[in-house]
Amino acid sequence: MDMEAAQKKVQELHEKLNRYSYDYYVLDKPSVPDSEYDRLLQELIQLEEEFPGLKTPDSPTQRVGGEILEGFKKVEHKTPMLSLGNAFNEQDLRDFDRRVRQAIGDDFQYVAELKIDGLAVSLRYEDGLFVQGATRGDGTIGEDITENLRTVHSIPLRLKRSESIEVRGEAFMPKRSFERLNESKIEKGEEPFANPRNAAAGSLRQLDPKIAAKRNLDIFVYGIGDLGDTGVQRQSEGLDLLDELGFRTNHERRKCETIDEVIELLHNMQEKRQSLSYEIDGVVIKVDLLEQQEKLGYTAKSPRWAIAYKFPAEEVMTKLIDIQLNVGRTGVITPTAILEPVRVAGTTVQRASLHNEDLIREKDIKIGDYVVVKKAGDIIPEVVNVLEDQRTGDEKDFHMPAECPECESELVRIEGEVALRCINPKCPAQIREGLIHFVSRNAMNIDGLGERVIAQLFKEGLITDVADLYELSKEQLIQLERMGEKSVENLLRAIDRSKENSLEKLLFGIGIRHVGSKAAKTLAQHFETMDRLQNASRDEIIAISEIGNKMADSIVTYFEKPEVMTLIQELKGHGVNMEYKGPKLAAAAESTSYFAGKTVVLTGKLEELTREEAKEQIEALGGKVTGSVSKSTDLVIAGEAAGSKLSKAQELNIEVWNEARLVEELKN
Repeated sequence: MDMEAAQKKVQELHEKLNRYSYDYYVLDKPSVPDSEYDRLLQELIQLEEEFPGLKTPDSPTQRVGGEILEGFKKVEHKTPMLSLGNAFNEQDLRDFDRRVRQAIGDDFQYVAELKIDGLAVSLRYEDGLFVQGATRGDGTIGEDITENLRTVHSIPLRLKRSESIEVRGEAFMPKRSFERLNESKIEKGEEPFANPRNAAAGSLRQLDPKIAAKRNLDIFVYGIGDLGDTGVQRQSEGLDLLDELGFRTNHERRKCETIDEVIELLHNMQEKRQSLSYEIDGVVIKVDLLEQQEKLGYTAKSPRWAIAYKFPAEEVMTKLIDIQLNVGRTGVITPTAILEPVRVAGTTVQRASLHNEDLIREKDIKIGDYVVVKKAGDIIPEVVNVLEDQRTGDEKDFHMPAECPECESELVRIEGEVALRCINPKCPAQIREGLIHFVSRNAMNIDGLGERVIAQLFKEGLITDVADLYELSKEQLIQLERMGEKSVENLLRAIDRSKENSLEKLLFGIGIRHVGSKAAKTLAQHFETMDRLQNASRDEIIAISEIGNKMADSIVTYFEKPEVMTLIQELKGHGVNMEYKGPKLAAAAESTSYFAGKTVVLTGKLEELTREEAKEQIEALGGKVTGSVSKSTDLVIAGEAAGSKLSKAQELNIEVWNEARLVEELKN
């Protein structure tokens, strides 16, 4: 076959496969057997191998997943992805309706849409071609997960017409896919996912897109991020446009003239919830006309023209068959209820935290009781109450032990605390949990070192403290189960990268009691090096405005321990950074710049600086950068597409600069 014939055949296969895929994944109406689709896809793969120049970004072959990624780049959303205010009962909805009517009168409609339980994402298209997909992140900055989103068949790689548009949607894992995935994980001896939302999020944050491709994810697109010149005037029109462009939208949406119609719909959807093939946790209600949305505006965190009604937590009955004890990284002993498996809010629940002995006494929980279980916030299983009339007399009281279940050291109850605690610094459970904390995202952020890998390394005796992580070799890691050569290389690179972290990451990671991530940064900024902090007196530490007595005592006690001194020396020997890399407080305190002593908020997209660069430079000049606008805010820097924070600043008559003015002042 020559190039011209191959080009014609590839185009024909693109059209067929895209049409069959749209019928199957978007319309839910398969038009050909799976075997025919697979045959045509294989034919296209062979042609692209023979004529590599014919492989394009929108080819159906791109859905199988490409090369393993090194990591996820940060993406700034052109228009912020705001969160919604919540309503938990009928009165909350009526209050929302009253506020809307007070602002825009009685002439409006609502659109009610199902609240899909998944991961919010943005999708960007240029001239009809899918070019970038990102997570919501903090609403302003997300992660680039384009390669993983390409594997979702219901996301069009090319639109039905050549539009440049950014849309928002909810990526999710259908119930059946979730059940199959967990069955597979259990067969392999792996920890199953807690719910489809976690499974979807975990799948889309895989560095290997081929894993995401196997997870059978789906999406419902629910809005347009930047309307541009689309001519759309209503939310409902926007959804119709998304249908026309080839996106999968949820057709359970309804227009409602009154809040009573909305409430009737909620009751109907709550009954229908379990029969759906995907998980929902509520209904989103939006004012339909965009002009009225604009008039209603935004609060600091959410739009005033929309609200998310959360379904009440589903409560079910099951039997509590045992109570097990877990030891945390600080030695706290937490009792956990072991339950007869029961389905709650879409997932199978077998465990629920009982928090502490006082709660067990308060609820009069006995082993063998029948109990009512729900998920707090539809996420965390908890025991609501005991069904005392179901007791037979065979139930047993539970008593907390006098010794640690892991190391058999004596447990103590520290004055003023509810929890029992193991204070043995060599307790294996505490060491293991401490290692998990050290590598976590807010601490040293070592990708690839999850709980399973840490537990495996600890069990094999390869690590006994955090310093051991920096001695791991390729030869040791390659021997472990499910650790291939590529995974080992990526893990060793991640461990090596963590050595360059700023001091506050290390301070939070080593787990000083009472020192959270914010306090760790405060300490790092103030003392600047680990040596200065180690040698600081209690009076020097307590002099810092944000550090209290309890925290200061804990810091001094921690650094007095000989084993801590040894650990710090070992980490230094491995090349772990011991200095603060952010803006220096000394320079900020002496600053005579405009920013000295002022509270500044950054909003919108900046062109010349990244938001982090702007923040660091402002703080280095004595300013304080916060995330929300309030009466205490002195200045707002508004970049392109600034939203609710700019509106709030204007309402409060706060000074507003554009980026050009900011850059000029920073240069001065």
